[in-house]
Parts: sequence; C-alpha cells; structure tokens
Amino acid sequence: MSQLAQSILSQAQSLPEGGLLSPKEFLHLGSRAAIDQTLSRLAREGKLLRVGRGAYSLPVQGRFGVRPPSTEAVVEAIESTSGETVVASGAAEANALGLTTQVPTREVYLTSGPSRRLKLGNREVELKHGNRWQMLLGKRPAGKAIRALIWLGPEQAPMVMEVLRSKLPSPEWEAMRQARAGLPSWMAKAVSEVTIG
Repeated sequence: MSQLAQSILSQAQSLPEGGLLSPKEFLHLGSRAAIDQTLSRLAREGKLLRVGRGAYSLPVQGRFGVRPPSTEAVVEAIESTSGETVVASGAAEANALGLTTQVPTREVYLTSGPSRRLKLGNREVELKHGNRWQMLLGKRPAGKAIRALIWLGPEQAPMVMEVLRSKLPSPEWEAMRQARAGLPSWMAKAVSEVTIG
C-alpha cells in the first residue's frame, strides 16, 4: 500500500463513525489527481465508502460484518465540517411527533447547503436545500413541529394544532409562537389561533 493510501486510511480511522474525508484535506501529500485516484482505489477495494461527490467515509466494522455509517453520524459530520444546518424532513418529524402513521419510505433531510444525494451502502439519503423558515428553531422540538406542519399543509394544520400543543413543552410552544413572523401566513395564523390554557 502506498504512503498516500496509508495516510488517508490513518486519517479515516482517527475520525468518529460517519466522519467525512475530502480530497482537499490531503493536497499537502500529493497532486489532486493522485489523491483522487487513491481515494477511488480505496473505495473500489472496500476500505472506504464514497458517500457523495468528493466525500468519503470509513465503513463500520460491527458484530455482524461491515456496514455503512449511520445516517445520523454522516449528517452530524456534514454539519460540523461544512457549517450547514441539516434537519429531518417534515414527513419524518410528523411521524416522530405522532401526527401521522405514515412512515417515510425515503430518507430526506433539509439542508441550508446545496441539494445532493448521499450513498450509504444500499441506502440513498437525499439532502434538499430548504428555505430559511423551514430551518427555524433547528432541531429543538419547536423546529420539528414547524417542519411537521409544513409537511401536513394548510388544510390539515388546524386539525393537529391542539395535539401539537399538548405534545410540546410550554417553552417550546412559546418559542414557536415567537417565531410566527418568520413563518408562512397560514402557519402563523394556525399557531396564533390555539388558545393558551
């Protein structure tokens, strides 16, 4: 194995699960072409996974063999390396909050960065560029509620507001009320109409 390949693998092994490698991290070790070739070869040999364009990760050795890193670990790595905000889609949030029994068949996340697809073994994860208001309040419960309401839409939102109010702790409900100025009109209206008891 070449010195470059060993350096790349050593770096990959030092990262937590889902940690991402970029060819640009290794430019001090050789030409971009040599680095790209080495990364491609390591991916073909199964020593690295090509997660997306210019992004590689180490497969995880588990009790039952080798598996790709978890989606959550890769999403965390994207957030920490790129500074993007990445949150679950409205369908996933609505399901997690018990507002729907539909289980999303695809893994979709909203991101403040560019839209792209990640390949984690046989799973495909879609990162869709989201509007700023879709990212309001981030991963906290109030933010999850906002994305669930977006997914449910203006017709269903009024019917689930009381359920949502009972599920959210008071500080989270208040945070959602405070964020009304940044929400679409229909959602701001639905949030405003819930009586505080």
